[in-house]
Amino acid sequence: MKVLVTGAGGQLGHDVCCELKKRGITYLGTTSSQMNIADSTVVQTVCETFSPDAIIHCAAWTAVDLAEANAEKAFLVNKTGSRNLAIAAKNLGAKLIYVSTDYVFSGREEEIYEVDSKPDPINVYGKSKLAGEQAVQDILDHYFIVRISWAFGINGNNFVKSMIRLSETRNELSVVSDQIGSPTYTRDLAPLLCDMIETNAYGIYHATNEGYCSWYEFAKEIFLQLKKEVVVHPIVSEEYETAAQRPKNSRLSKESLISNGFAKLPHWKDALSRFIAEYQNNMEPNQ
Repeated sequence: MKVLVTGAGGQLGHDVCCELKKRGITYLGTTSSQMNIADSTVVQTVCETFSPDAIIHCAAWTAVDLAEANAEKAFLVNKTGSRNLAIAAKNLGAKLIYVSTDYVFSGREEEIYEVDSKPDPINVYGKSKLAGEQAVQDILDHYFIVRISWAFGINGNNFVKSMIRLSETRNELSVVSDQIGSPTYTRDLAPLLCDMIETNAYGIYHATNEGYCSWYEFAKEIFLQLKKEVVVHPIVSEEYETAAQRPKNSRLSKESLISNGFAKLPHWKDALSRFIAEYQNNMEPNQ
C-alpha cells in the first residue's frame, strides 16, 4: 500500500506519517509548499506521479478567527482543496480520509452529536470544513469522513502548549468554562486513521479521546499534571471575545467507531499525561 498524506507539517499529519513509517507502509507526506491542494493541476500531477492507494487528508485552514476575515482563502483550502483531492482519489481508485471537525455543528443543542446529526456551523471555519465534507460526498461513492475536536500534538501549536508556556510566567489565568468537548491527542488518532485505510468500513466517524471537559477543566488538569500552582478562573464565552463564535457543546458520539469494529481512543487525561511526558522529554520532531 502507498499512502499520500496532506498537511504533513501539522500536528496530525506529522503523527500520521510517523505511524505509517512505524508500520512499514510507503507514504508521501506533503506540505502546502510541496503541494498546494487548491491548485488542481498540482494535485493531479503529484497524485499521478506517486499513485497512492489511499489519501489521508489532514491539510486544512485551521486559523478559526482569521477565517472570519479571510473566508475566500479558508474555502479555497478547505472546500476547493478537498474537492481536488477527492477528484484525484476517484481518478486513481484510491481511498480517501477527510479529517473534519466538531465545528460543523452549532453547539446549541444539548444532546451529544451523532454522525448523522444535522450540521449547522456558526463560523466561517466550520462552514468551510462542512463544504469540504460535501465536496467529498458529491464526488466519491465511498469515503471516510472523520470529525475530531480540540486537537493537540507535539508538532505544532495547540492549547496544551499554550498553557505550558503561560505557566512559566503566570500564576493566574482565566479560561472559558461554558464550551464542552473532548481533547484529541493526534498520536492516538493517527493509528486509528491508518487502521481505517486498511478496511472498507467507509462512512462518517467521530474520533476523539474519551471523556468530556470544558476548556477551564482542561487547563486545570494540565497544571495539575505539570505540578504547577496556577489559579484558573472560570469565565463564560462572552467574557472572552474572539472574532469567531465557538460551539458551546462539542460532545461527539463515538458509537460509529464501535459499530464498525474500531476501538475507542484512551481517555483524554491519559492522553494528556503521555503528551506532557513527551513534551518534557524534549522529543520535538525534526522538521
